[in-house]
Amino acid sequence: MLNMNNSQNAIHKVDVVVIGAGSAGLPAFRAVRRHTDSVVLIEGGVYGTTCARVGCMPSKLLIAAAEAAHSIKTSSKFGVYSSKPIINGHDVMRRVRCERDRFVGFVLETIENIDPKHHLRGHARFIDNHRIQAEDKIYEAKSVVIATGSSPKIMSMFDGIGERLVVNDDIFEWETLPESVAVFGPGVIGLELGQALHRLGVRVRVFGLSGSLKPISDPGIRDYAETLFKDEFPLDAKANILNIDLENDQVKISFVDRDNGEEKAEEFDYLLAATGRNPNVNDLGLENTELKLDSHGVPFFNSTTMQCGNSSIFIAGDVNNDLPLLHEAADEGEIAGDNAGRFPDIKKGLRRSPVTVVFCDPQIAIVGKSWNELEGNNDVVIGKVSFEGQGRSRIILKNKGLMHIYADRNSGLFLGSEFIAPHAEHLAHLMSWSHQQKMTIQQMLEMPFYHPVIEEGLRTALRDAKSKLQ
Repeated sequence: MLNMNNSQNAIHKVDVVVIGAGSAGLPAFRAVRRHTDSVVLIEGGVYGTTCARVGCMPSKLLIAAAEAAHSIKTSSKFGVYSSKPIINGHDVMRRVRCERDRFVGFVLETIENIDPKHHLRGHARFIDNHRIQAEDKIYEAKSVVIATGSSPKIMSMFDGIGERLVVNDDIFEWETLPESVAVFGPGVIGLELGQALHRLGVRVRVFGLSGSLKPISDPGIRDYAETLFKDEFPLDAKANILNIDLENDQVKISFVDRDNGEEKAEEFDYLLAATGRNPNVNDLGLENTELKLDSHGVPFFNSTTMQCGNSSIFIAGDVNNDLPLLHEAADEGEIAGDNAGRFPDIKKGLRRSPVTVVFCDPQIAIVGKSWNELEGNNDVVIGKVSFEGQGRSRIILKNKGLMHIYADRNSGLFLGSEFIAPHAEHLAHLMSWSHQQKMTIQQMLEMPFYHPVIEEGLRTALRDAKSKLQ
């Protein structure tokens, strides 16, 4: 209950309030400052972005350790023999935490360099479209940017296992590696962390419920990827779970084995919930505004201006439940902050060609339009290449992968691609630049390709697509 008569609740008038000091909120704050110095940045949680603290950076640190171990285990294929790698879980996690803290430190330095009059620690809540309460202060703002991020989604089926239930945030606080982990959710987080833990000697089993391997939507790429990962570690993308409970301080999971139809039960030290994320909109008081909300409680917004309806409220980053990627959050924050600062003179911001990379091995990437967006369009042709016989990939014994390239049959325009391939992160950048430049398949083929490189596989797929154009 708000006490508007309390002297501490005197209304502070500002031009802009930015709620959230993460990957979207900080760029938004900087963008606002180009227009006005009358701005306050409010953060209700810990400082340090999701990326630096519990996302992109610590996960890649764990993956790097896994890749080092895997290279030793597989070196005999080159005729280079070594003993079994000794994996010291304490040392692995010590480096993960140390380097993680270094990255978080850079973010904290940014916050520390902001004049205290411009930022506040506290939970922000809308009183109406223009008034925000944060702790004992009330701000009246001409415009507002919501950049509160997202949190791991916890399914009700995990109730009852207590501290044995973990999310990715928890993993990076581990002091050593456990003996076993059950992973629920074969998406970006589940595949990356599940495979990394497996390669670091942790007994892992990955469960999915829908049958999908997100973010893949192309059935051919999905089936190839599932077969590939199942050859390395236990994976059931459409599991029949019978029961999950806590027994002898371990998570006991009963399920039907898809390979033989038999009921099975396994016990694990932890259950990692990687079943998606929820936008942080609860307790924001959005019901007190005039905004129209979707079924998740997120305001409807314009993705080119980040404006919510016709209001002076803007939304950016994971909280809008659109493209939960750091570079997209930064771009959205820039757009939202710029428009909040210049309101009502808003303008469309730069939205780059979509690109997503999953840092499993082989890596998964989606560039431009996904198959899900193009399915049913008879004017789409598919160029294909397998990396199993691709020269450079075989040389380095990374010859696993399949690429589908989508092109417009009539114009030859490159529309997008889904693929799993060695070093897909680099291929994806080349393709995203081509997509943003609206290049045709022919124009992409006119670009230089060195020999021998993995990029020659991309050229093969482009040639295949060209052969199917009118």
